[in-house]
Amino acid sequence: MSFSPISALSPLDGRYAGRLASLRPLMSELGYMHRRVQVEVAWFIALSDAGFAEFKPLSPGARTYLLGLVKNFSEADGLAIKEIEKTTNHDVKAVEYWLKSRFEARPELQRVAEFVHFACTSEDINNTSHALQLKGARDAVVLPGLDALIAKLREMAQAHADVPMLSRTHGQTASPTTVGKEIANVLVRLDTARGKIAAVQLMGKMNGAVGNYNAHLSAWPDFDWEAFSRKVIESPEPLGLGLSFQPYSIQIEPHDYMAELFDAVARANTILIDFSRDVWGYVSLGYFKQRLKAGEIGSSTMPHKVNPIDFENAEGNLGLANALLRHLSEKLPISRWQRDLTDSTVLRNMGVALGYAALAYHALGVGLGKLELNEEALATDLDASWEVLAEPIQTVMRRYGVQGAYEKLKEVTRGKTVSAEALHGLIRSLDIPDAEKQRLLALTPGSYTGLAAVLARRA
Repeated sequence: MSFSPISALSPLDGRYAGRLASLRPLMSELGYMHRRVQVEVAWFIALSDAGFAEFKPLSPGARTYLLGLVKNFSEADGLAIKEIEKTTNHDVKAVEYWLKSRFEARPELQRVAEFVHFACTSEDINNTSHALQLKGARDAVVLPGLDALIAKLREMAQAHADVPMLSRTHGQTASPTTVGKEIANVLVRLDTARGKIAAVQLMGKMNGAVGNYNAHLSAWPDFDWEAFSRKVIESPEPLGLGLSFQPYSIQIEPHDYMAELFDAVARANTILIDFSRDVWGYVSLGYFKQRLKAGEIGSSTMPHKVNPIDFENAEGNLGLANALLRHLSEKLPISRWQRDLTDSTVLRNMGVALGYAALAYHALGVGLGKLELNEEALATDLDASWEVLAEPIQTVMRRYGVQGAYEKLKEVTRGKTVSAEALHGLIRSLDIPDAEKQRLLALTPGSYTGLAAVLARRA
């Protein structure tokens, strides 16, 4: 069977391939190869500037050529590396051999070709490449995806700040809020979670087979290899890697920062799962309508239906993302002794985890864009729930020392259909100042929203 989206094993590369075009160049195997080439070139150029008599500084033309290999890295280059790997059966060595092959007809580079991958273990290249992949995915896909949702939530919180809505604690009618305030709750949580993702320092190490610069010192024992490694890792791209330096490691970088990053993304996703389920419920209650799309079918047998499929799609894909992200965060910081290979195959699924998250962010954005507030349904719900005013009435009664205030309201309202007339009759009978009676008599479920509107606008 020839490969096509319809024959893909993963829906990320099949049904949803078009929605993940921005992630694929970063987190695919091609993206991984690209970053390996970037790291090898950065290390190679840095070595030429280290002051070694055996490796003089490269000419401007050679530097431009090497940086061009990174900038213009193509699918054909990736396939050429894969062809070499058929012989080496080692993916990093294949990158090294491919890079050396690009030195042909360039005597300046051919003379110093053995400084490609000099003193490096494969993990020096891999861990920094993974960090660069995650840097690209976080900055170009994950954060923009969350930012788009945050912007939409902020817009909705402001637009609906004053629209009253019945709350449902434990699924039962409760003190009213506003639509904008409930959206603001999610907005603030998501914005905080987004900040945690952005704040994670992406780490890299280049310190040899077991983290001690053994091979490096065997070649130049008096050279400050740790300072050199730090400079390569922390210097900005393209001559450096723009990462945070990891001074202590076994053969592999400990991956604690990865766990921190994946946990932070999972936390944001959990907030969005909560939100997706709530919006699904509000659509079910009729609080929101969904804009129709020409030709779209809600049910194969029930023509009237407009299903909240975008929120269901988001919830499902956020769950898949979190299952993978949590496995990554639990597994990756664990390595037997100085190195085992269980992390290698797991790391290749980082893009899958982030892909499901990106897919969910897209679905949520589409779903939110379809929503139309049904203020009539919200008002009807509130008008049928006068019992929620038992709270302010008994609170005012307690202010003025009316004994058994809570119990009296409980007797009148609990488990009963409460009318405005019944509550007004109770209010008029209370031994409280007349001004307070008038204030309580003016209350409606729709006006009893506290600071909800203020809080919504402030978010």
